[in-house]
Amino acid sequence: MKYFDVIVIGSGAGMNIVERALSQGLRVALVDKGPLSGTCLNLGCIPSKMLITPADTIAAIQDSRKLGLEVEIKKVDFQLIFDRMRNFIRNQQEEIRQSLRNIRNLEYFEAQTRFIRDLTLEVNGQAITAKKIFIMAGSRPLIPPIKGIHEIEYLTSETLLKLTHKPESVLIVGGGNIGVEYGHMLAALGSRVTIVEMADRLVEGEEPEIAELLKKKMEQRMEVLLNVQVLEFGKHNNRYSARIRNSETGVEGEIFSEAVMLAAGRKSNADLLGLDNSGVEVDKRGFIRVDDYLETTRKNIYAAGDIIGRYMLTHVANREAVQVWHNATHGPPEVMDYNAVPHAVFTHPQIASVGLTAAEARKHHHVLIGVARYSDVAKGIAMMEEDGFAKAIVDKDTERILGFHIIGPEASTLIQEVTNAMATRGGVKVLNMGMHTHPAMPELISSTLYNLKEPEAVEIKTKSAGATVLPA
Repeated sequence: MKYFDVIVIGSGAGMNIVERALSQGLRVALVDKGPLSGTCLNLGCIPSKMLITPADTIAAIQDSRKLGLEVEIKKVDFQLIFDRMRNFIRNQQEEIRQSLRNIRNLEYFEAQTRFIRDLTLEVNGQAITAKKIFIMAGSRPLIPPIKGIHEIEYLTSETLLKLTHKPESVLIVGGGNIGVEYGHMLAALGSRVTIVEMADRLVEGEEPEIAELLKKKMEQRMEVLLNVQVLEFGKHNNRYSARIRNSETGVEGEIFSEAVMLAAGRKSNADLLGLDNSGVEVDKRGFIRVDDYLETTRKNIYAAGDIIGRYMLTHVANREAVQVWHNATHGPPEVMDYNAVPHAVFTHPQIASVGLTAAEARKHHHVLIGVARYSDVAKGIAMMEEDGFAKAIVDKDTERILGFHIIGPEASTLIQEVTNAMATRGGVKVLNMGMHTHPAMPELISSTLYNLKEPEAVEIKTKSAGATVLPA
């Protein structure tokens, strides 16, 4: 039996805990089956954006005709783009591994681990225990139970990164964040893309007007099928076949493609850890149960990040790691604050949101809604951006900003100003205290808040999606 002060399971956001424990002179065991440094660096945020950035450039060039530019893309080097990404990840991995070898008081176990009894894990055939254990073991792609799925060589957001040639055609099952991001990337790099989504819109968690505009824009570059379920997969010569059915009409059809990508969600890795031996409980979805202080149902075992299933975002996992370390080692514990959690979807156009949707806010608040188009501000006019817009949801009585949603260029950057204001429970006046540079896109934020109206009086007009009047 090896004894430690702290065991951390997971080397992604869990490294925040490792660093803090080592800074206090504690003996730390870091356990991770790999890849080292977790999903974000290896399989998620970083590699996907290294692929999406060239796709953004291609899409921008294709859109540049409206600015009076006739530009030709002579070649898209698919293998070079993917090799650049893989080489970067490989080098980062080696640098991190080398640094771990030289850290005093740290023992790194690169292996799968399981609880064998209370506060005790088995790793590489030996038992290790600690006073406190932090579970930051993340999630993995969910494989839907579709007939024939195991008879084909499907891609996920992880295995797609190993591609060595451009597939001529790709069927993407799932129109959530991962599906639309990779749909954008593959279409820009030259694949023929079809996205199939069971729901009645893409990116279901976004505002309906944003989902509508995204569909219109993506349909200009690929096929998007909503209310459609994949019933069965099969093989047809050198291609895969997917039997589909429209849930509204009942009409069935078949899609053929060189490659199939599954983007149907994420699954907690909790089922790999032998939690039945630990006293740690999971919910009905398989995610670890934690209280408001991120402690599990077993005292002195904590969990955070994707494995608890609250907000499956790297920046949230990092903040949770800092908070859970404080709660476990300092007093009094503090509730994890999810008041202002931003997220972005790196499609073309970009989407970014923070806070509540209008439907969520109206359940408990009398709200005002503000809308401004990119073309309502000078920089948007200069960009000839005719479709992008922002939408604000504000409590009428307190002027507190409850939610903010953007679709258009630089959305992932523009949302940060609102996030900072919301993090302090700030209202409209607080956000407008600072001056906005003219002419620059942040003027979109103040313009949106200037247009606050009762919901039934709000109308959103875009060139691609037409006019939408919000329900009263």
